[in-house]
Amino acid sequence: MLCLGLLVIAAPAGAESPVDYGPPTSQCTITDPEIDELSGLVTLPSGDLLLVEDSAPEPRPGATSVLMYRLDSTCAVQDGVVEFDQDPRDIEDLAFRDNTVWFADIGDNGESRDNVALITAAYDPLDPQAEESVPVVFRLAYPDGPHDAEALLLAPDGTPYIVTKDLLGQSGVYRPAGELDPAGEVALEKVAEVEFAMTGTPGGPIGRAGQLLVTGGAVTADGSRIALRTYTDAYVWSLSGSDVAGALQEEPVAVVALPDAPQGEAISFASDSRGLIVGSEGVDSVITAVPAAAPDDPTADPSAEPTADPTAESGGVAEATDAFETSPATVTAGLIAVAVVFGVIWLIRRMRRKRPLVQRDSDQGGVGEEGHPQGAEGH
Repeated sequence: MLCLGLLVIAAPAGAESPVDYGPPTSQCTITDPEIDELSGLVTLPSGDLLLVEDSAPEPRPGATSVLMYRLDSTCAVQDGVVEFDQDPRDIEDLAFRDNTVWFADIGDNGESRDNVALITAAYDPLDPQAEESVPVVFRLAYPDGPHDAEALLLAPDGTPYIVTKDLLGQSGVYRPAGELDPAGEVALEKVAEVEFAMTGTPGGPIGRAGQLLVTGGAVTADGSRIALRTYTDAYVWSLSGSDVAGALQEEPVAVVALPDAPQGEAISFASDSRGLIVGSEGVDSVITAVPAAAPDDPTADPSAEPTADPTAESGGVAEATDAFETSPATVTAGLIAVAVVFGVIWLIRRMRRKRPLVQRDSDQGGVGEEGHPQGAEGH
């Protein structure tokens, strides 16, 4: 059963009013057994969903392609898997704009990669049977050493922003310092930092530590909002123009406690550019819709207490806690959980996901740094 808690943070003077979300609805369940490691999610204007699998999906060991699926509103796969001939390291997010899909090959659990990559390919939702384009790979290097990351924010002007997955909840925001160039490595620059605190929302694979770890990002199709999610919560900001860095320095217009999920890593805005769509890794993953009240909805009362979902288990609503009211004891406990639990889980998952290395002989080559064969990364 699903539970939802809601925290609406007061917006600064002149900023957009808080947004009211909830309760969540189980939209559909993905029953295709090959989709078991959902890492990125995009909602198309039609309401269909584009999904990307993490690297080396287990039903297809040794796979050396980027795998994308299109699902309808009932989670039925449309036209089979879309396979792009490019060998990634660790795909962790997906974005779509101007008939181009962006695959974020930015995962680095061991923080050992010399560079990460963004892979782009043409995709026309109105003509999905068109001949698949040749993917283009852009290699990027952090200015301050390797980082693990799972969130990509693609600004309306086409600028990509990577948000890191920081163990202490201090996520860096990076963008290319120059024009993207498939012929050479481009430096990233740090343009912002977003700090996350314990919310008290249960869920995820690693306990309270998951409340601090950013696992996905999204930008609305109309460019009005951006969102980041952790394993447990979604944060929504108002966006003006393409100033993603500036938006993330403001208070979010909403912080939404998400339903408990095994490993929630995917988030998208709904086709109305307000509601949220979220998903998790795992077999039989549930796609959940979190609607947003319309701005002119006379029944919406942001000051009202959230009510329990009558279908939820006893306890009903799990309320998110204001980050500025988190007690020192809670923070300390969370940091201990980060240091111990996350390390253990990482070791277990890394051992579970090892696979044979496959060398691709193609003009594009793998996305890893030169001379480094492509292997599986963790989550």
